Amino acid sequence: MSSLTTRHVAVIGAGAAGLIAARELRREGHHVVVFERGKQVGGTWVYTPESESDPLGVDPKRRVVHSSLYDSLRTNLPRECMGVRDYPFERREGKDRDPRRFPGHREVLMYLQDFAADFGIGEVVRLQTEVVIAGLVEEGKWRVRSRPSNYNRMRSDDCDCVDEIYDAVVVCSGHYVQPRIADNIPGLFSVFSYCPHLLSLFLYAPFTFQ
Repeated sequence: MSSLTTRHVAVIGAGAAGLIAARELRREGHHVVVFERGKQVGGTWVYTPESESDPLGVDPKRRVVHSSLYDSLRTNLPRECMGVRDYPFERREGKDRDPRRFPGHREVLMYLQDFAADFGIGEVVRLQTEVVIAGLVEEGKWRVRSRPSNYNRMRSDDCDCVDEIYDAVVVCSGHYVQPRIADNIPGLFSVFSYCPHLLSLFLYAPFTFQ
C-alpha cells in the first residue's frame, strides 16, 4: 500500500471546527495553514461587548463583529457532550475556571485554547488574517487570497492582499456572522423605535424593564 501523499491545506477559521480539522490533517501528515481573522483562536466563543455599526447587520460596509455571544451565556449542553472524543471537556482547576456541568462561555473558550496549545495548533494559525477569495485554479489547485483583518473596507485596491496556492481548502468559518432579517413583517420597524438583530445584543441591561 502506498503512503498518503502530503498535501498543502488551508483551513479557514480557528474556531472549534477549524482547530479540530487542523489537528486531524496534521496527524495525517499534511502541511496546514489556519487563517483566523480574530485576535485569538476560539471562533464564536470569543466574547466581545462590541456591537456592529449597523444594528440589523445589512450594511455591507458595516464594522463586522464575529461573536454572537451575550455576556451571561451558559452552554445548553453538558460539558460531557461538547468535548473531542480523545480530549474530553473535563473540569480543570485554576483561576477563572468554571467547574459547572453547564459552564459559561469563557470556560468553553479556555477549553478550545487548551486544545490548541496541547496539540501545537497555534504555530500554524495566522491571526488577524481574513480570507477574501478561495477559488479553483489550474490542475485542481486552490488560490487563497488573504489580507490583514484590519483592512480598510473602503479601499478598492488589493495592495495588502497575498495570493497563495493550496492543494485543498477546508472552510470552518461558521454561519453566525450574517444575520437573517425578518423584514417581511408589516409594521415591524414602525412599532419598535430600536429593533436590533440579536447578533448585536450582548448586554441585557439597556432593555431592563422594557
